[in-house]
Amino acid sequence: MTDDFLSIPDRIHAHATAAPDAPALTQDGVTLSYAALDRAMDAVAAALQREGIAPTESISICAATSLNYATLFLGALRAGVAVAPLAPSSTPEALAGMVRDSGAKLFFLDAGVEAEMAPVLPGLSTRRVRLETLADWAGAGTPARVEIEPRWPFNIIYSSGTTGAPKGIVQSHAMRQHHVERANALGYGPGAVTLLSTPLYSNTTLVSFLPSLAHGGAVVLMAKFDAGAWLRLAQTVRATHTMLVPVQYTRLLAHPDFDATDLSSLQLKFCTSAPFSAAAKREVLDRMPGGLVEYFGMTEGGGTCVLVAHEWPDKLHTVGRPAPGHDIRLIGEDGVEVPVGEIGEIVGHSGATMSGYHNRPDATSAAIWVSPDGRRFVRTGDVGRFDADGFLTLMDRKKDMIISGGFNIYPSDIEAVLRELPEVADAAVVGVPSDKWGETPVAFVVSRGADAEAIRAAANARLGKTQRLAAVVLMDELPRSHIGKVLKRELRDGWTGRVD
Repeated sequence: MTDDFLSIPDRIHAHATAAPDAPALTQDGVTLSYAALDRAMDAVAAALQREGIAPTESISICAATSLNYATLFLGALRAGVAVAPLAPSSTPEALAGMVRDSGAKLFFLDAGVEAEMAPVLPGLSTRRVRLETLADWAGAGTPARVEIEPRWPFNIIYSSGTTGAPKGIVQSHAMRQHHVERANALGYGPGAVTLLSTPLYSNTTLVSFLPSLAHGGAVVLMAKFDAGAWLRLAQTVRATHTMLVPVQYTRLLAHPDFDATDLSSLQLKFCTSAPFSAAAKREVLDRMPGGLVEYFGMTEGGGTCVLVAHEWPDKLHTVGRPAPGHDIRLIGEDGVEVPVGEIGEIVGHSGATMSGYHNRPDATSAAIWVSPDGRRFVRTGDVGRFDADGFLTLMDRKKDMIISGGFNIYPSDIEAVLRELPEVADAAVVGVPSDKWGETPVAFVVSRGADAEAIRAAANARLGKTQRLAAVVLMDELPRSHIGKVLKRELRDGWTGRVD
């Protein structure tokens, strides 16, 4: 262990020693103090050692957010054991495949997941433990001291699989320490109360959950987001910090109780994981107390951009500037950097970079761009453009770009026009096959009462000739992932119409 490295489990133990009665974790009115959390982590670590699970080996967890989930995750880390947190929304077959791929020695799951996975569990040889029985399984004990090394795997987070088979992203203890250090100036210390309603298996949650505990703050967990419940809880616990995805901000601001809720305790609000429109950021700044910080990056790491929105109100259309120590560049199809002002794929280099994809050296290699000076950058698959002030405007996922008649069309440009129409509540644009153009844009729209052809005509009147929509499909809601990303592949795959 290096002199300047202090693992997150050791940080929690230090807080338990210095302030044992301080609240660490709360859910549904039940609170664990730092001393209680520290004891629970010890019990889990000792139980894993009793099971013969060695440092750098792994366990997997698939369950809804709970205090048991949090203590299991943190206790495993104390034993030097890596955690593979899996999304219950995945198919049973995919979950079984991820458990196998992770090399998990134990699979922890709750009753709901066990019922969903029932058809595939007989074929899964990994021993299972019901999360509801965690205390009985763990018992009480003191683990043998494990000196965690920065390079050891911290967690294996699987990609959503919306663009192919899920890949296990291996993040090290060193990478997580980078996240903790990045949060030094964010006020996550004692007295802070972080309200989290995104799931613990998501990196979106962990980049706020882990620094909160590492700095000695209190974390309040919600098993599932509900706008009204979130508002009541934020007011009751006097939340100072929160991480929300864009669709959650939208639902909070639209809730009839929003204006009557006392949110004056909020100091900083964070957002990541999905496109956040300038108009939505502006409304958050105007109506919600506290500052707003947006992160743009990948679970794989590489490079992060940060927009401190309350300090840069004229840059809300961007995702900010590269974080300190992060080198972010744009490259063309030929792998050569593009000049400032031109569009290119975003690649990033920093100390916060994954170790690689688990068991996938081929995918790891494909995700890397090597600069002329020999440094390794992670390819994001996103397309963007830097302005003269160094702020990055995000265009689209590279795979979502539409090539129609030889022209590059960015769906985000069309979506921005659609959202300006008063009858449009939400919109997503994808490319569909066209005999005439190769691809052509089609919009999927959540509307406030207008008909599809009227929306198409209104949008096309404002769009350039190559951007014009071939069709508009009305929907009650857009399909989204658990962290609010629109699942464009589902829209493309579900398209059965024909266009010229």
